[in-house]
Amino acid sequence: MSKKRRSERYEEAVESVKEELETVETAAEAAPEAEQQPEAEAAPEAEAAPEAPEAEACTEEAQEAPKEDPALKEALAKQEEYLTLAQRIQADFENFRRRNRNVRAEAFDEGAAAFATTLLPVLDNLERAIAAAQNTSDESLKVGVEMVYRQLCDCFTKRGIIVIDRKGEPFDPKLENAVMQGSPEDGEPGTVCEVFQKGYMLGESVLRHAMVKVVPQ
Repeated sequence: MSKKRRSERYEEAVESVKEELETVETAAEAAPEAEQQPEAEAAPEAEAAPEAPEAEACTEEAQEAPKEDPALKEALAKQEEYLTLAQRIQADFENFRRRNRNVRAEAFDEGAAAFATTLLPVLDNLERAIAAAQNTSDESLKVGVEMVYRQLCDCFTKRGIIVIDRKGEPFDPKLENAVMQGSPEDGEPGTVCEVFQKGYMLGESVLRHAMVKVVPQ
């Protein structure tokens, strides 16, 4: 075979190989496009899925479902019942504490009034002792009795005990006992002209009524 013929056959083989390479490259370029096209078509469907009204309706029903649960309704009703009961018990307890506090205060006042009543004769005797000491020359005895009398009066005043001594004022049967009747010359009609024994009261309660002499009306 001549050299020319071999050269031609070599060139033909090279051209054939080039054509096959071009065919393979074309097929390789077309393959990714074919693979990407289904994904591109599927993407809109994936994006459209969350916008479906049926999915939103199912989600709302799922959220509202626990509110319609009978067990939950019963638990909420019991919770409300227990809360009302606890508030009622708390209110009753506060009323009990207030009543108990008032009872203690009243009992204390009654005890203090009873004790002060037992001391009133002592106070009367101290007043008589002071009056008798006016005719004595023993100044130390007079000063000592007056000091004891003032101390006892101070104790009564701190406790809220006041004296009923209303000479010259209209007679009040709620505060005084009329044990003697005076004359028209002793003062205005219906007034107290003399106090034989002082009275005492604690707050609004009278510990002892005053013994008085009243001018007739």
